[in-house]
Amino acid sequence: MDRRLLWFVGLLAPVLAWSAVRPHDYFTWCLEIAPVFIGLPVAFAVQRRFPLSDLLLGLLWWHCVILIFGGHYTYARVPLGDWAMHGFGWTRNNYDKLGHFAQGFVPAVLGREILLRTSPLRGSKWLGFLVVCVCLAFSASYELIEWVVAVMSGSAADDFLGTQGDPWDTQTDMAMALVGATLAMLALPRWHDRSLARLAARR
Repeated sequence: MDRRLLWFVGLLAPVLAWSAVRPHDYFTWCLEIAPVFIGLPVAFAVQRRFPLSDLLLGLLWWHCVILIFGGHYTYARVPLGDWAMHGFGWTRNNYDKLGHFAQGFVPAVLGREILLRTSPLRGSKWLGFLVVCVCLAFSASYELIEWVVAVMSGSAADDFLGTQGDPWDTQTDMAMALVGATLAMLALPRWHDRSLARLAARR
């Protein structure tokens, strides 16, 4: 058993338990935190043959917390976004943009780790470009899922969509994911390589 995953769950569990107590809407809460309950079992299932680097685990924990807060309040009502809205004079709560930035930033490191360890792309100049493309495709797929949920659920999915009346919400969501993925590929490769080297040394 990877003790790091136990720490991951132990530190995340109180946040998740807090979020489950009187969220704004349980339907939205379930939709927003679904990736947490999908990703954690996968991480435990592959821990022996594909343990994750320390850097990636830390980023995934941070991403889970962003999702959990968005699920508890709904993205349009997270207090941090309200404070920023009033402080910067924005016309909307932009916490969802942080979520979509993370949707590019964190999966970029995950995608890079998978490709470095399972493909011949190590050292290739195509690696970063392909990772960014995958993250953008993932972001677009998520927007399609939101659309399908909205069509099937009607007004019950309004908080899940979180458009706040912005006609360009889908496009700016994908743009933030693109920025996040690109920034991760520019800023983190060396740090990520060192984290992978430490992982390899422990195995």
